Amino acid sequence: MIAEPTAIDTSQGPAAVRVHAPTAGDRGTIVLGHGAGGALGSWPKDLQSVLSATAHGWTVVLVEQPWRLAGRKVATRPPTLDAAWRELLPVLTGVPLPRPLVVGGRSAGARVACRTSPGDPEAGLPRADGVLCLAFPLHPPGRPDRSRAPELATPVRLGIPTLVVQGSADPFGSPTEVRESLAAELGTGEPATASLHLVEVPGNHSPSRDQGLVTRTVLHWLEQLG
Repeated sequence: MIAEPTAIDTSQGPAAVRVHAPTAGDRGTIVLGHGAGGALGSWPKDLQSVLSATAHGWTVVLVEQPWRLAGRKVATRPPTLDAAWRELLPVLTGVPLPRPLVVGGRSAGARVACRTSPGDPEAGLPRADGVLCLAFPLHPPGRPDRSRAPELATPVRLGIPTLVVQGSADPFGSPTEVRESLAAELGTGEPATASLHLVEVPGNHSPSRDQGLVTRTVLHWLEQLG
């Protein structure tokens, strides 16, 4: 990481953002959040791999949630994560950052991005032009009854292009589970929709051992955005 963190005050405490400018062009902006655990300042390989998009004209912003910046080991509840995200994103886009705007993240960060993707014009929260989910946690391990399919369905239902990069043996939900659960949630009877692109990669809920595949998948999907 070479970008210096910048603090943004939220009602949940200060968050930190690292803005990585594109090395050429002005293609758009990707704003990414981290998962629910991990050491302070540690960014998983799949989130770091998205930084390669800066060579293709994308501004990449890594967001460190207030709980993590405060040194806690476990994430706070989803409403507090969403509250911080809803407050800091308008600050970022007020710079302004170029569109299209892709929001996303790893695991819990992907959930936040999905839930907030519709935007809120009255609060100044922009609607996402794309959602990037790295290891979407469809359900807690061994608890398929506690499905988070409604969260993932939020951008898909609105026709927002959504990429899910999922480990083949992810205990939080395999690619097949994601497809089937989303189809059931949307009531389409189909395993996928026009706005969803799901790619299976080797591994579990940790960053895939094939980061080259992750990087190529993300870059190819970004190129398809309007």
